[in-house]
Amino acid sequence: MKIYFAGSIRGGRADAEIYHEMILFLKSFGQVLTEHVGDTALTEKGDDGPDDPYIHDRDMKWLRECDLLIAEVSHPSLGVGYELGRAVTLDKPILCLHRPRPDRPLSAMISGCGKIETRAYASVAEAKDMIRTFIKK
Repeated sequence: MKIYFAGSIRGGRADAEIYHEMILFLKSFGQVLTEHVGDTALTEKGDDGPDDPYIHDRDMKWLRECDLLIAEVSHPSLGVGYELGRAVTLDKPILCLHRPRPDRPLSAMISGCGKIETRAYASVAEAKDMIRTFIKK
C-alpha cells in the first residue's frame, strides 16, 4: 500500500513531532511516500527539493500513485489544502485528523466535503486508532 501523508511544512512546523509519530505508525501499513513531512529537521522554509516546480511535480506524482491520503490538519496549510483538493479530484480515500480548538474551527472546505472523512483526536494514540480503522475499511 502506498500512503500519502500531508502535514504543514511552509505553513509552520509546530506539529512536526506529531507528524513523525504518525508516519512511523503508517509505515507498519505500507510505504509512506511523503515520509519527509515527519522529518523534525525540516524547517518551514520547505527546502525538501531543489526548487518549487520540482517539489510540486514530485508531490503530484506521489499523489497520483498513492492508495490513500491521510492528513493532519490542525495547523492550517495552503499546500495541504491544495493536496486535499487534488486528492478529491483523483477520488482518493482521504482521512483528515485534527485536534479541535474552540478558537479555530476546522475549515468548512474540509469538514463540509463529503469525500473527506474527518476525525478529531486528543492524543496521538487516539489518532493511531482512527488511522487503523480507516485503513482497514
